[in-house]
Amino acid sequence: MNRFSCTRGGRGALAGAPAPHPATPAPQPAIDIHQHLWPETLVTALRGRQTPPRLRGWTLEVDGVPDYEVDPRDHDVTVRLAEAAADGLDLALVSLSAPLGIESLPPYEAQELLDAYHEGSLALPAPFGAWAAACLTEIDAPALERRLDQGCVGLQLPATTLLGLEGYERVKPLLDTLEARRRPLFIHPGPAVTAGDSPAWWPAIVSYPQQMHAAWFAFRAYGRPRHPGLRACFAMLAGLAPLHGERAASRAGLRTVIDEDAFLEISSYGTRAIDATVRVLGIDVLVNGSDRPYAGPVPPDLGEAASRALRSTNPLRLLDPIKEVSDELAIASGTQSRA
Repeated sequence: MNRFSCTRGGRGALAGAPAPHPATPAPQPAIDIHQHLWPETLVTALRGRQTPPRLRGWTLEVDGVPDYEVDPRDHDVTVRLAEAAADGLDLALVSLSAPLGIESLPPYEAQELLDAYHEGSLALPAPFGAWAAACLTEIDAPALERRLDQGCVGLQLPATTLLGLEGYERVKPLLDTLEARRRPLFIHPGPAVTAGDSPAWWPAIVSYPQQMHAAWFAFRAYGRPRHPGLRACFAMLAGLAPLHGERAASRAGLRTVIDEDAFLEISSYGTRAIDATVRVLGIDVLVNGSDRPYAGPVPPDLGEAASRALRSTNPLRLLDPIKEVSDELAIASGTQSRA
C-alpha cells in the first residue's frame, strides 16, 4: 500500500452505528507534495565526496554557486516531524534537492548518491513519503521501476532536463514507465549557475522561475504530445508561466488550454499569485506544497473550500486518480463512511 492511501481517522463505519449524515464532509488527508529532508545516508555520502556536490561538515559546495551553510535542524527528522504535525499533515513528500546536480553526475558517482537518497528517504517515518530520482547520464527505466515498487510515489526530474525536444527524447523511457504505471512526474528547478557578483537570492528569484517558465511551455510543445497519459506537476506555479497566456496568444497564437493532468504546486507564493493562477486555469490543477525547509507554508486566503482542494482533493488526484475516484464513488453509493 502506498503511504498516500492512508487518511486520518480511518474510513470504516462501526457495526451498528447510525448512518452518517450525507452532508458531512468526507475525511481526506492533508498533503504537502514538496519538501526536502536529507536523510543521514545522503548526508554521509555527500561528506564522503572529494568534489562538488559535497558537504564539509554542514557547508554545502555545489558547482556554479557560492558555498551554503546548511542549518542542521533543517534535516533533523525530529524537528521536521514536529513541523509536519504543526502543519496538520498526513503526508509530506520529500524529493532530492535537484539544484545539487546529482542526477547529472557520471553514472558511477550519481548512483552512489541516489542509492543513499532512496535508502534513507524510504525509511523515514510517517507522515513522510518520497519522490524517486533518476540518473540522467545513463537512463535506467528498470531502476525507476524498482524505486516505484519500493514505495516512491512518482519521479522528480530537474526542469533543466525538460526544456526542449532533445531532453524529452532522452528521458522517454522514464516517462513511458510513469505513464504505464500511472505514476506522476514532478518537475523541479535544477542546477543554476550564477555570476560571482550575483546576490545570494538570485537563483531562487531569477534562475528557478526562468527554468520553470520554460519547462511549462516545453511540456506543452514536446511533453504532452508524446505522453498524453502522463500526469505532471510543476513546482512553484511553473514560475507563473500560465499568467503569460495573453502574450502567448498575441505572439504565437496559442490559446490557454486547461490540461487536467498538468498540475501546479504553490510553494513560495501567496494569495495574490495563487488567485491569479486560479483565474486562468481554475483551482482543480493547483496542489499544496511548501518547499520546506527552504520556505514555509503560506496558506492562501481563498476560503475553506479552496484550502480543501489544495491540500487534499487535488493532490489525491495527482498522486492516485483511480483511488480518488473510487473513494468518491464509494461515498456517493453509501458503501464508505464519511465520518
